[in-house]
Amino acid sequence: MIGACCVLGDDVEVGEDSVLHPNVVLEPGCRVGARCILHAGVVIGSDGFGFATVEGVHHKIPQVGIAVVEDDVELGANVCVDRATLGETRIGRGTKVDNLVQIAHNVRVGEHSLLVALVGISGSTHLGHHVVMAGQSGAAGHLTIGDGAVVTAKCGVTEDVPAGAMVSGFPSRPHKEWLRAMANLFTLEELRRRVRSVEDALRQLGGKA
Repeated sequence: MIGACCVLGDDVEVGEDSVLHPNVVLEPGCRVGARCILHAGVVIGSDGFGFATVEGVHHKIPQVGIAVVEDDVELGANVCVDRATLGETRIGRGTKVDNLVQIAHNVRVGEHSLLVALVGISGSTHLGHHVVMAGQSGAAGHLTIGDGAVVTAKCGVTEDVPAGAMVSGFPSRPHKEWLRAMANLFTLEELRRRVRSVEDALRQLGGKA
């Protein structure tokens, strides 16, 4: 099913039983598998964000790869999946993506992953299978997020994440470590007061001596 105002470029492939809601754009050469659901405004295969800066001028690097969406993937409204600079950007089978998610060039998302609203994944980062990235989380480029990892809401991933790990905060830290740090943060004012009272008492003792 192809909704109103969809655009399918040259050499695009769409598998059987897939549904393209209105205003979906599939740029030339890109592929969508079977039983996929692409909600309104999805763009597959727009140019990756690649520029070389020479003497203050930004020169566009040609983006000549493609984007591939495997079978049984659902992409929410206004999701953007950039084409690769070279090779493929690939969304694995069974992955579900919420609205307003940005997937950059040469990213690979493993099978059955979940990307929640406003997630952003920078170029050439690879996600394993069954990865969860919660709302407004993001990942820097050229990283690996292992199988079954969980990235909590608003987390900024700045280094590789081991398989099965849960990370939080910015820069990303193991979730339990981050929770302890946050708990300690909100007790700092009381600790400061206690340290000041101890310093005042020591000064008074020194004066009496």
